[in-house]
Amino acid sequence: MSVPPGSDPVRFAYWVPNVSGGLVTSTIEQRTDWGYDYNRELAVLAENSGFDYALSQVRYMAGYGAEFQHESTSFSLALLLATQRLKVIAAVHPGLWHPAVLAKLGATADHLSGGRFAVNVVSGWFKGEFTALGEPWLEHDERYRRSEEFIRALRQIWTEDHTELAGDFYRLRDFTLKPKPVAVPGRPHPEIFQGGNSTAARAMAGRVSDWYFSNGKDFDGVTEQLGDIRASAARAGRTPPKFGLNGFLIARDTEAEARDTLREIVAKADTPAVHGFRDAVRQAGPSTADGKGMWQDSSFEDLVQYNDGFRTGLIGTPEQIAERIVAYKRLGVDLFLLGFLHYLEEVEYFGKRVLPLVRELEAQQPQSEPVPAHS
Repeated sequence: MSVPPGSDPVRFAYWVPNVSGGLVTSTIEQRTDWGYDYNRELAVLAENSGFDYALSQVRYMAGYGAEFQHESTSFSLALLLATQRLKVIAAVHPGLWHPAVLAKLGATADHLSGGRFAVNVVSGWFKGEFTALGEPWLEHDERYRRSEEFIRALRQIWTEDHTELAGDFYRLRDFTLKPKPVAVPGRPHPEIFQGGNSTAARAMAGRVSDWYFSNGKDFDGVTEQLGDIRASAARAGRTPPKFGLNGFLIARDTEAEARDTLREIVAKADTPAVHGFRDAVRQAGPSTADGKGMWQDSSFEDLVQYNDGFRTGLIGTPEQIAERIVAYKRLGVDLFLLGFLHYLEEVEYFGKRVLPLVRELEAQQPQSEPVPAHS
């Protein structure tokens, strides 16, 4: 389906289940597997079902229902080599990576995939991983200062012949990267994503990132974040980053079926794991300079999907979900990062039943239609 001239279609990404336990911390059946064979099949299905991106998660040690984890950059490269069009985003932690080492890996992956590699810079919430690896755990806003320096270094390495950097966290002296990433029209370097909900995260996104990933939010939450990010970008004299929104999608033939599935997920929550995760991330908001941050106001139900995916409200019939997606698009959401209960079946269902309705609604959408004010 076509969309109105001058309006880019909303794009879709999915969380790669390269970490065991699925995308909800619940004992409900999840027909999803963290192994490579399953994920290779899923990646091919996803790109043939209309997905543009896949995001490989990064965890280095077990905890909160995730007993096993595949490393994100190597797994991303494997998925890139198994697909033709899908862009794969590898999540990485500054503090555990040096930007020049990642830049080298990224340039190689970009060449091997024909320009489809991307990176998600994660400032970090899991203190236990850093301390287990003997790495210092910085205070919240310092972690974002480090991430910003990391992104600036990464961009400079990928685009300039010689990199000089005397930062607070990284040092580079006459460093040269060859080959550079693939020259892709409209893309000066592999796309740089970042996450985070705090004031520091929003300000950093406006200054340096190509994409901002938000935890699940209702319409008001998205509007607030977009306003902050755009203001930060304006102060920095740059185009605002594109906006990606997390959502756990439950599409069923009837709304009752979808709501029943959500209720069962929450009723069968792995309570000790959810409480453990809550305790680990409890410092995320209070540790910021202004007391705002990820999971600051998340309920128990929200934390069953650990990036607040239920809050986005993509639960119901294909028609209901398509209408909500387009309403978010009118606010300024450029991409949805989706999780599912049973990946193979539900990714295929999304491609056949939901995505065509989204494209039809986009094509019908007047450019001047007012955006919704409330969730």
